[in-house]
Amino acid sequence: MAALYLADADQVVEAADLIAAFGDDASVEAASRAGRMRDIGNVARFCRWRQTERLIAVMASDAAIGTVH
Repeated sequence: MAALYLADADQVVEAADLIAAFGDDASVEAASRAGRMRDIGNVARFCRWRQTERLIAVMASDAAIGTVH
């Protein structure tokens, strides 16, 4: 898994909202939003949505991510 960077706690709320609204398709919706931002040249929002897409994958996974002590 690629490194995950969270700009702020609101990103977790955005990811949770997408999961609630789109279920299993939440990461597809985040990718779509990232694509729209890329198309209009908004690099910062593109990067944020890509990270949200990765966060959704982590939140939806039953597996442990990273180091387990």
